[in-house]
Amino acid sequence: MTLKIHIDDSAAPYEQVRAQISEQARSGVLPVGYRLPTVRGLAESLGLAANTVAKAYRALESDGVIETRGRNGTFVAAAGSAAERELALAAQAYVERARRLGLDEGAALAAVRDALRAGYEG
Repeated sequence: MTLKIHIDDSAAPYEQVRAQISEQARSGVLPVGYRLPTVRGLAESLGLAANTVAKAYRALESDGVIETRGRNGTFVAAAGSAAERELALAAQAYVERARRLGLDEGAALAAVRDALRAGYEG
């Protein structure tokens, strides 16, 4: 695993760690089951505070990219399993809200398309 932290980057160091690990896991550079370094070990190798790496690991775990197995360590999770579940729950909540607002399926879908376009192209 290779990570590079750019101090002059506008992104916070924890976000750089999170984004790089996430990208490497999703692209397959870090395969499912790959054991990540300890928080302290990675912090030391990158010259960061342990809390910075811990914050990145917490965000990655919340996103379903990694999973912590207690004393056994932290590993790259199966691709998208937790993330896909969370996305499905968010989609379900969106549908319920759109219906409460009285929107039909076409209007709800158009709003999602607009949001996706803005979020992924912008």
